[in-house]
Amino acid sequence: MSFKGFAMSNNASFTPPSLLLSTIGLSLATFMQVLDTTIANVALPTISGNLGVSSEQGTWVITSFAVSNAIALPLTGWLSRRFGEVKLFVWATLLFVLASFLCGIATSMPELVGFRVLQGVVAGPLYPMTQTLLIAVYPPAKRGLALALLAMVTVVAPIAGPILGGWITDSYSWPWIFFINVPIGLFAAWVVTQQMKKRPVVTSRQPMDYVGLIALIIGVGALQIVLDKGNDADWFESSFILIGSVISVVALAFFVIWEMTDEHPVVNLRLFAHRNFRYGTIVLILGYAGFFGINLILPQWLQTRLGYTATWAGFAVAPLGILPVLLAPFVGKYAPKFDMRLLAGGAFLAIGLSCFMRAGFTNEVDFQHIAMVQLFMGIGVALFFMPTLTILLSDLPPSQIADGSGLATFLRTLGGSFAASLTTWIWIRRADQHHAYLTESITPFDPATREALTNLGGAGAKAYTQLDQMVVSQAYIMSTVDYFTLLGWMFFGLILIVWLAKPPFTAKAGPAASAGH
Repeated sequence: MSFKGFAMSNNASFTPPSLLLSTIGLSLATFMQVLDTTIANVALPTISGNLGVSSEQGTWVITSFAVSNAIALPLTGWLSRRFGEVKLFVWATLLFVLASFLCGIATSMPELVGFRVLQGVVAGPLYPMTQTLLIAVYPPAKRGLALALLAMVTVVAPIAGPILGGWITDSYSWPWIFFINVPIGLFAAWVVTQQMKKRPVVTSRQPMDYVGLIALIIGVGALQIVLDKGNDADWFESSFILIGSVISVVALAFFVIWEMTDEHPVVNLRLFAHRNFRYGTIVLILGYAGFFGINLILPQWLQTRLGYTATWAGFAVAPLGILPVLLAPFVGKYAPKFDMRLLAGGAFLAIGLSCFMRAGFTNEVDFQHIAMVQLFMGIGVALFFMPTLTILLSDLPPSQIADGSGLATFLRTLGGSFAASLTTWIWIRRADQHHAYLTESITPFDPATREALTNLGGAGAKAYTQLDQMVVSQAYIMSTVDYFTLLGWMFFGLILIVWLAKPPFTAKAGPAASAGH
């Protein structure tokens, strides 16, 4: 479809009675869903204790949501074509409200895990549908603003999750981290229904690819469980992880082959034939994985090594969200005037520089310094999501926007899962290596060791324990520096990859718009 033809079709596009209310309704549902990926994390010890299970069993509250959500995401395109975009969004939101309520009233861990599975499944279409509907209802000149606002939600919600979850758990009780979704979700569903009830519906009855769906469920489910449980089970030392990995590799290999040859694939992998979608999705996955890794390791390091509480670690990380919120309107308004590759490259440059700044941290770094680096990184985050999403959607036909959005979101989520597992593994493994290296020179015959023991009160067991703690602390700061240096070079490398995309970069509308709404 030519750009000229696309522009003409949108002159007659559907416009809701209030673009502001439509944006609020769509964004609230997405904020609620993204918030739920992190809000339960800090409440896990309380949930496990109240339901009478071990902390290891309690992590299934997180794993069950992640697995079911990852499986549901790629199905968004098929579901939207079958039922219509607005109807899918509204029903997914209402079912998410129901699942959240059920999670709140759960009385046992099996009940809670089962309801979290349901919650993850129905949450799958929310983000891709929000993205698709925002692009469809905004006029072409303002679609950048729509994507910038959605990017702001994507950044702020994961940061707010742990802080809000901790406050609710401490001040009230853990079920309220789920109950707060009920009024938000009902309001969002009502607003979107009222604003878009006159939007024409375009549906098609495509056959369901059951073979591909089963392969997807087995492959992604096994992979997500392996990634979530790998660190706890010592990876391939565990037969459970080994068997899960084999099942995942075989199922996913079969899935890819089947989807590339099936006439009506449940996930349209042929989208990667489009140049901008291919390279845009690569930088989205790697960029988000790096972003996720930063916000995983930094709070862990602050709490385990510098003695921060969970709340204060959250406050130290939180300045990251300030500039994306303040700059979102300006990015949306003025970004389309620039080459999207230039903006995305600027984002990776800023985030990469922030990583190198963290690589200069020591165990004496203060709260203000940490917060200011986070604030600086916000410049890069403000410029990351909107240009990247615009690039990856720019060369897709309008009828494939929902497929592309669902597939890119699925892979971005999977990238975050890989980052969560590999980041912790690399960080701990590297710290162990540094610890082993540092202790090689600590002997009773070393003058520096004898001096350190003397300063600690002598050569008794207590002094050796304190000395070991100092070595452990130093090993972890060295590991942290190594990790942020690695991330810094990765973000610099993404600058080169994003320039492989080719203009023009125009966020297109979905199938409804192309049909003359």
